[in-house]
Amino acid sequence: MTESIFQNYRPPILWIFLFWTIACGIAFVSLGNLPLRDFDEATVARVALELSQKSGLDRLLPSIWDKPYLNKPPGLHWIISFAIGISQKFQNNIDLLPSEFCIRFFPAFLSTFVVPLGGLIQWNLRPKDRIACITTSAILLTLLPIIRYGRMAMLDGTQLSAIALLWFCFSSIKNNRSNKFYFLGAGFACSFMLLLKAPIIFPALFASLFPLIWEYKSKKYLNNLSWVWFLYGLIPGLAWHLWNFFSYGSGAFWLWFGDGAGRVLFDKGQGSELGILIPIIEIFEGGWPWILVWPIGFLWSFLSLNTRWGVWTFSTQIIIACSILPLKTQLPWYIHPIWLPFALLSGPPVSWLIQRKDYDYGFSKKILSKIPYILSLIGLCVISFSLLSRFNFLNGGYDYLSIILSIGISWFIGGWLLSNSRTYIRKLGFLGIILGSIVGFFFLVNSKLWLWELNENWHVKPVAEFISKFPDDEIYISNSFERPSLNWYSQKRIQTFEDKMQSKCIAIKETNDWDLYTCND
Repeated sequence: MTESIFQNYRPPILWIFLFWTIACGIAFVSLGNLPLRDFDEATVARVALELSQKSGLDRLLPSIWDKPYLNKPPGLHWIISFAIGISQKFQNNIDLLPSEFCIRFFPAFLSTFVVPLGGLIQWNLRPKDRIACITTSAILLTLLPIIRYGRMAMLDGTQLSAIALLWFCFSSIKNNRSNKFYFLGAGFACSFMLLLKAPIIFPALFASLFPLIWEYKSKKYLNNLSWVWFLYGLIPGLAWHLWNFFSYGSGAFWLWFGDGAGRVLFDKGQGSELGILIPIIEIFEGGWPWILVWPIGFLWSFLSLNTRWGVWTFSTQIIIACSILPLKTQLPWYIHPIWLPFALLSGPPVSWLIQRKDYDYGFSKKILSKIPYILSLIGLCVISFSLLSRFNFLNGGYDYLSIILSIGISWFIGGWLLSNSRTYIRKLGFLGIILGSIVGFFFLVNSKLWLWELNENWHVKPVAEFISKFPDDEIYISNSFERPSLNWYSQKRIQTFEDKMQSKCIAIKETNDWDLYTCND
């Protein structure tokens, strides 16, 4: 009896570790089976490659095609350059490009840490609800955007893990013991964010400081000496930005305003034609099946503002949403930070579906009890669509058959079991949903479908192979935009062709999508 009582006050570490291990498996399976995509992956790879070729203090300042790279800080680029250095030691030819697996390995690995950290944050907020801790980690494990963008050589997956570390450290702070290591960890998390997408530090930090200050409501708490440790943790990130400023002067501000917060706040960039609809569509596309319970979780957090969980989840969701939705530049991955508060809000309603413990919110509880039936019905529709596609009664969806069929079956059976009156049957239903989603994701990442943006333009690898026949010539491209991925695989910059150069250039290849020219002075 005593052991079971104490067990309730320990986080479910084994479950969290299991989910993190599965997240790593999904992250690494067939990680290098597709070429790097435009624009982010190929740009990140090129900057990392040039960093790996530098030494001494030169490694502190990134470059691209031998010019200063002022778009983003080099935090993740440094880590990828370390992977490139290791891979080159095992290559006979140092001039060979690093593999796609090498470029994506550390971004994919670092992005997985949001899965255990999200569960531990939930445990800090609801220390007696082990099931909510487990469901939160499981939700983060089975969200399609977290899987997809985490596998790419982009900053967003790693950035989400850094935000999760910051929130974990601040949510771990107690007013009855020394917290200097949590403050130091929070400072290091902020430093890491300063070295990824620096402006994100403001909403991420404010979203965690607001509930922290609200929770204790004491002026003397703000004067706690532990805050000095937070400043210690900030030193690496601030030091790099100071060095960048002293090196480039006003050019360093381009990272913050010209191509940072200023651009996304005031410039409606390419691909943002739908405006605020883009993040809304992304949420409705990527939040399944947990989007069914998210509104209930949001309502519960609003009605629970007198609790630690309510203040943290409501404020983090609102602050992060308000920092993303008004942006003029809207791209699907800009919504990525919202998935952490999304999971923190959705965890307790899913926990209730399993435990069916009484809450004070009678009306919402009645709605929530209908969710398993809705999920089961949706699963049945997905199964029907899969079978109709399989037997050619419907066009489309055949390539996704194994993915959607496994997910549809798990939703149908899992929803049906979640409606059962016995707790252990409902637990099996929840595990069935998770298992089906995991199997579906393994099918997805093991196919060539997980990086679907590659279908939007022509493939660059065959073009790069053709360009390799002209190693000493400057090559220009016409009838297309400059593609960082083509630059990467060609190992030289292929700039767009200008009309004024036509008299000095010779066409070496012409197609419906692009033309290539060699140009001499």
